[in-house]
Amino acid sequence: QVQLVESGGGFVQPGGSLRLSCAASKSIASFLVMGWYRQPPGQPRELVASITGGRHTDYVDSVKGRFTISRDNAKNTVYLQMNNLKPEDTAVYYCNARGVLPTPFTSWGQGTQVTVSS
Repeated sequence: QVQLVESGGGFVQPGGSLRLSCAASKSIASFLVMGWYRQPPGQPRELVASITGGRHTDYVDSVKGRFTISRDNAKNTVYLQMNNLKPEDTAVYYCNARGVLPTPFTSWGQGTQVTVSS
């Protein structure tokens, strides 16, 4: 099992930026995919962005052009750079990792709150 710890959330005004970090307790080089999900109050959790081991990225339409996911295998960390934040981006953001070595697994972080408000 791998432990994931998110950081970087906070309060920001509309149009502002935040960078979320997700630090893994072991090497992420072999992970199939890592992703950022979010869950607004009273709503289901949704996938925001993902990045594969081959660095292929994918984004939900609502964040395309504003958010960028990246990974640093040397630091065992995945990032989510969020620019031009909007109130509708307010949510708890969760980091997720999926892999198959040594056995299939899915791991979640504890979440970090992002609040966008004037």
